[in-house]
Amino acid sequence: MIKLIGIPFDGNSSFLKGPALAPGRIRLMETEGSANAFSEGGLHIVNGVNYQDLGDISFPTQNPVAAYHIIRDRVQSELAAGGQLISLGGDHSISFPIIEAHAEKYSDLHILHLDAHADIYDNFDNNPYSHASPFARLMEKKLVKSLTQAGIRTLTTHQREQVYKFGVRVIEMKDISFDFVSQLQGPLYISLDLDVLDPAFAPGVSHHEPGGLTTRDLIRILQQISVPIVGADLVEYNPMRDLNHTTAMVAYKLFKELVSLMS
Repeated sequence: MIKLIGIPFDGNSSFLKGPALAPGRIRLMETEGSANAFSEGGLHIVNGVNYQDLGDISFPTQNPVAAYHIIRDRVQSELAAGGQLISLGGDHSISFPIIEAHAEKYSDLHILHLDAHADIYDNFDNNPYSHASPFARLMEKKLVKSLTQAGIRTLTTHQREQVYKFGVRVIEMKDISFDFVSQLQGPLYISLDLDVLDPAFAPGVSHHEPGGLTTRDLIRILQQISVPIVGADLVEYNPMRDLNHTTAMVAYKLFKELVSLMS
């Protein structure tokens, strides 16, 4: 069965706090939102039927190193017990220990990273665990077979150098097409930062970056994936910046689509 776990940690956010509040707010949309619990493919998404909600990880400290170990150890434990995992963040730094644990189980793991930002800085704000650096940490450890990033629209000179250094495939937003989806390989892990969407569709994020995907574009990408999806995370939702739970509802819908695709 698919497992859902909340990771309410934003201690590595470089701009605004708030993503630590995300898991609980997204869950509320199941009962307090305006939609039903069906995916577009017709699957009724029900806790205890096709996914199991494990609750949230507890963080007694905001120390980046300690948080990294807490997340990695818990994900390792859940994967060893069987099933697939969907994680609700939290800032994007949580993806480093989550994907590292997945790579230990799947030696031929591939990543699809959907984001406005490449999050591949070598060392942002003198914090190697920053939410701006998880994919640098993963790639320097040579933990995955490939990294495909789509929706990117903020590449700096340094990040372009990092992309070239690690052999990352980047589909920048200015060049966006959906052809890359058919070329994805599995087993596939999806890391989905909600700011890949244009702020008009997802205002509840810490970093507004205009010119992004529509919600329909993003769902189309997910629904066209034909390789096995073994894990996923939804990150960087910030309820403190949301408008009328708009972004929470988007996150809940994306969660339903992921459960449907992974079932």
